Amino acid sequence: MHPEHVLVPLDGSPLADEALAHALAVFDCRITVLNIVTPIDAGMSEGGVLEPDESRTAAAHERAERLIERAKTEASVADRSVDTAVETGDPAAAIVEYAEAHDVDHIVMGGHGSDRGELTRRLLGTVATAVLGEAPVTVTLVR
Repeated sequence: MHPEHVLVPLDGSPLADEALAHALAVFDCRITVLNIVTPIDAGMSEGGVLEPDESRTAAAHERAERLIERAKTEASVADRSVDTAVETGDPAAAIVEYAEAHDVDHIVMGGHGSDRGELTRRLLGTVATAVLGEAPVTVTLVR
């Protein structure tokens, strides 16, 4: 079965860029690129000393828009177009929720990690591992 709507989450990493290139080359259907802005809170900051502020939030959204524009350019070079979305929240949960809410039937994403310890998490990355476990659709990991 050929997908009709492919979701490509982008995080600015080389593997995410490769995932987009793969999706553009392989799938002749609607492609949506998605960037997740993760809110910075005191629990995530070094030493728990950073509080959320508007300048960090604005910078995160500007970075998301740069990633989206770069994806549009890459699609244009491939004589394709992409739909775009920016969401806020936990990356894995936001990817799964977006797929469920927008009739996505395939997710293509980069798998992150290294070759030592905690085999699954290290080989695939924590976000990729969570998406694999929770997504209601086929997931292709690009490494």
